[in-house]
Amino acid sequence: MKRIHIILLVFIAGTIALLIGLMDTGSTYETIAEAKAKPGKFVHVAVRLDKSKPVEYDAKKDANYLSFEAIAIDSSRESMKVVYRNGEIPNLMISERLVLKGKFVNDHFECKDVQTKCPSKYKESMKPTEKSIQTSTSANLPAGQTSTASTNLEATK
Repeated sequence: MKRIHIILLVFIAGTIALLIGLMDTGSTYETIAEAKAKPGKFVHVAVRLDKSKPVEYDAKKDANYLSFEAIAIDSSRESMKVVYRNGEIPNLMISERLVLKGKFVNDHFECKDVQTKCPSKYKESMKPTEKSIQTSTSANLPAGQTSTASTNLEATK
């Protein structure tokens, strides 16, 4: 074998070994119970904000401290206190879901990073084609007059 072939084989074997080693480090979302069962281990937890409990944030006292209560997405029986030490989280109150990155320490989840999953700003009530038909027909009409296309569209609903 030539020297280049041996080097390529060693490189390919090293790449395969590296990929196999990294397969186990892929992150998946943990539940609250799994995060509590693995104290000190860095995990990603998908939760919802418990809006019945207060969010503790006082910029005058400590602008970097924020704590809140999080509940599991699938049930409201599992909950945990979350402490975030990087200031206020934008869109926290309107988010549908949160992805917390951190580790469970003592009695709370010490969060290093937060991703907020906000509700869609687009309404699902009207199909895109119906919306374009309505806007194009009503834009060409005099004020107060309705088109037959939009009247027929309303009748088919």
